[in-house]
Amino acid sequence: MHPRAQCSAESLAEQAAAAIASSGIAVIEQFLPDDAIAALRTEAQRLRAEEAFRQAGIGAGGDFRRHDDIRGDEILWIEPESAPAALQQALAAFEGLRLAVNRELQLGLFDFECHLARYAPGAGYKRHYDQLRDDNRRQLTVTLYLNEHWQAADGGTLRVFLDHDEARTLEILPTGGTLVAFLSERFAHEVLPCTRERFSLTGWFRRR
Repeated sequence: MHPRAQCSAESLAEQAAAAIASSGIAVIEQFLPDDAIAALRTEAQRLRAEEAFRQAGIGAGGDFRRHDDIRGDEILWIEPESAPAALQQALAAFEGLRLAVNRELQLGLFDFECHLARYAPGAGYKRHYDQLRDDNRRQLTVTLYLNEHWQAADGGTLRVFLDHDEARTLEILPTGGTLVAFLSERFAHEVLPCTRERFSLTGWFRRR
């Protein structure tokens, strides 16, 4: 990687870590270059065409259930060891974020799990928290959007509830290259229904 590009990636990771330390949430535009986002989008579309995605559900293990009225996305879990080059670049950037957040917040983030997510037109995901019931290992949620030329009319907005009483919200368009990172146990959030196909790479940094 070119030294200037590496420095930029490190700077963006540090910027995100500082925002999370200050408010619990960071929104970073152009977290990866346009060509990297385009490669990720192409890879996601290829995998979708090969029917590699599966309908998502709620819960884990024996508690896993499909609830299409709550969650309408399709997902594909990523295995880092076998991930193609486009995904490897994103995973490397996420690792830089993990290191920066650990330096800034001392969270003890240890590993990372992630999946590609696809929302078909009309699909959304109702208000929820990402930390699983009886399992607090997920500490930091990260989402990198892969969508080209996204407009407000396309829907698919990420709505983050900043207060427990839902009085204040932050609404983020899923524009390609935008990274959103927030403390998993602190912020409820939802994905509003979209009017066109919507892709993201979403994951969670976990502690032991």
